[in-house]
Order: sequence, then C-alpha cells, then structure tokens
Amino acid sequence: MKATRTEKSNWQKIRKLFNDLHLWFGLISGIVVFVVCLTGTVYVYNTEIREAAAPQYYQVASAGKQKINTDSLLRISKDNIKGKVVGIKIPFDQERTVAILYNKPKKDFEGKESSAKDNGPSISVDKKSGEGKANDKLADSKKEEPKKEAGRKPRANQMMVNPYTGELIGDVGEIKNGTNDMMQVMFGLHRWLLLNEIKEPIFDGIENRKLGSWITGTATLLFLLGVISGMIIWFPNKLRGWKNGLSIKWSGNWKRINHDIHNTLGFYSCIILFLMSVTGPFWSFDWYRTGWQKTWGTYEASSEKKEEKTKLVSIYPITGKRVMTIDETLIAINKVLPYDGDVTINFPKDSTGTISVLKNKVGFFAPSAGDKLTLDQYTGEILEKEIFVEKTFSQRASASVKALHIGDIYGPFTKIIYFISCLIATSLPVTGVFIWINKMKKKPKRK
Repeated sequence: MKATRTEKSNWQKIRKLFNDLHLWFGLISGIVVFVVCLTGTVYVYNTEIREAAAPQYYQVASAGKQKINTDSLLRISKDNIKGKVVGIKIPFDQERTVAILYNKPKKDFEGKESSAKDNGPSISVDKKSGEGKANDKLADSKKEEPKKEAGRKPRANQMMVNPYTGELIGDVGEIKNGTNDMMQVMFGLHRWLLLNEIKEPIFDGIENRKLGSWITGTATLLFLLGVISGMIIWFPNKLRGWKNGLSIKWSGNWKRINHDIHNTLGFYSCIILFLMSVTGPFWSFDWYRTGWQKTWGTYEASSEKKEEKTKLVSIYPITGKRVMTIDETLIAINKVLPYDGDVTINFPKDSTGTISVLKNKVGFFAPSAGDKLTLDQYTGEILEKEIFVEKTFSQRASASVKALHIGDIYGPFTKIIYFISCLIATSLPVTGVFIWINKMKKKPKRK
C-alpha cells in the first residue's frame, strides 16, 4: 500500500505541475488565441466563401452545350487579355470556368505600360512547394498580402473564361465586394492582429506587420504547450475516470457542464489542435521555419539555394517540329497521371523551355498535394516527374506544412474536421477562464 500511495502522490504532483502550466499558458495567450482561432474557423472556407460571393466568375451552365477546343479558347482569349499569357488552368468539373494565367505589363517610372515584346507564354512552378491546391487557391486571395514574402515568386493573374462561349468574365484578383473585404480583414486579424493596418511603427525598428506576426506566433506556441499539457492532465488517476473524460454530463450544474465541455471536446480535437498549433509559428519566426525544415531534412542554406540546378531544356526544333497543342499536352499528361483532376499547364519561356504541369485529384477525399511533370514542348517526353505519394515521409511532411495548418489535406473531408476543431479551439479559452474563476471562488476546506 505504501508504494501505491507514493506512486499516486508522485502522479498528483506531476499532474498539479502540468495543471498550473496549462493554466498560465491559457491565461497569457487566451485573448490572442481566441481571435486567431475565431478567424481561423472562418478562413477554413476562405475559397468557398469567396466563390459563393461571386459565382459568375467560377460557375457556368453546361447543359446542352459543347466546349470550345482548348487551343481555340486560348487563342480567342489571348487577343483580349492585356498582358503576357503564361499558362492555363483546366478544371475537371464541366461547370467550372477555365482560368487563363497571365502577367500584366510592367509600368515604367513614368507610369506608362512597357511595350515589352511577347516572346511566348511563360511561368514557373515552385518546385519546393508541395501544397498542391492550397497554392492554387492562394492566387484567388493574393490581395490579402500586400507585400510579397521573401523568396516567393510573384503569382500570375487569373482571367476567368467561359469554356462554352469564349467570353472573358474577368480577373479574380480584381473582384471587389464586401465578402472579399471581410475575408481580407479575417486574414489580417489571423496573421497580424490587424497591426499591418497601422502606418506608424508602434516600436522603433520593428515593422508592425512583423510585430503582429510575433505576437500571434508566440500565442500559438503557448497554445501548443497548452495542448500538450492538457493531454497530460486529462489522463485520470483511476480507470473509472476515463468514462467521465470521454463524455459530457448534461444533467450536471453549469460548472460541471462547462468543465466537461473544456475537458472532453479538447480531448477529441487534440490531434487536429496539435497540427494547427505546431505548424502556425512557421510563418512567424525564421528560426522556427529553419528548425522545421532541418527536422524533416529539407533545409537548404542560402549558399545552396544560389547554386543553380541543371536546367531542363526541350529539344531545339532543328527539323522544324512544331510545339505541342494543349490537347496533345493533356494526352501526354493523362498517360502518366491517369486520374480525374484539375490541370495547370505552365507554358515554356522560350523555344528551348519546357512545359511545367501540376495535376490535382478531385473528390471528397482528394489530397491537396498535386503531382508535377516537366515535358519537352515538342515531343511530349517526360523529362522530370514529382509524384507526391512516391516522396519520402519527411519530404511530404515538410512540403505539406500549409495544408496541415489550414486543413486542406484531403479536400472537403478534412476541411469539415478542421472547421469543427477550430470552433472547439475558439471555445477553449472561454471555458478555461470560467474553470479558473470557479476554482478561485472555492472556499478552503476545513482541517
């Protein structure tokens, strides 16, 4: 009995220590975590909300109509687009619009559009990104980040086109409505607590955007520690206590219900909350991002990044062989990637450039990460391929940091799970504060 009592006593001490840590982690970060989680809950469905607010840009009626040949559609659209066409996004859904990717003309120092000669379509795929659909969807919300992050190439504009009529619907980056403004505010709150909107620096030498990022990043780290400590103190002393930790006693008083909501819902969502919080500081701290990449063995020093890799080139058409059409390119793609999916084709820069392709599966359980191909523009030969499932676990984990954070891992299925988990995460600071207040009100027991 002595040993049992000693073990129990030690466990109680450990549990009390983590309980105190859990309390202080929550109290320090509570308000910021509440704001970050609330805005994150809304932002899970950022793309869907934006599309619902401007359906004419994304949806078309297909009943009884025949699609225009893709090459003809591109040729018609190119004549009416002010800029350099660099690629095309072809959706699998027959009732979705086609997106023509293009770069707007650069303006000179006098504000006039430069008359640079169009040497053919061009765009490059970020080879270090494995985010698949997550990357594509970010193009729809490029206005959310006024400044381009270091090391990131500027994204192409997207002109939406009706594939049945050839009508140019408009550039999604130029959509102006209340929904887009609201989602921009949600993003600013989530990332920087809207400190990026304040022009004058709050602290000398520190950009407000960076300050906001540090605050949210620190709060997220404290939330991560809170999730870990919460899981430790969740484990009961006795076996019969497991049942209490897995259900909510709705017949109890409000204090008991509040405690059970915090305890039980926190347990059921702990894995998702851990994934969200462990990936969140990736965008706040350089040291955290570097540590993440080193952990998964994908870190490259700045000197290594500067070293150019062997550039893939297409066979120069000495015999006068013509460049492949888009339809021929699709046939070549589907031979290697024979599944239903959305296809993004990035055109070659010049006569020796290659075609870069990204294909994403579609469906309720479709993974967000896409497969990439590099093709010879004349022969269709596959010069390089990056199949996501064939990568090592560390490569997939490192490349999926954004998908893990926003819930776009396996399409709509994981989005629903993340949405519910975000709601729970939003409630945790509130229910936690009530638990703390109730404990403070307790009278000391008589000896």
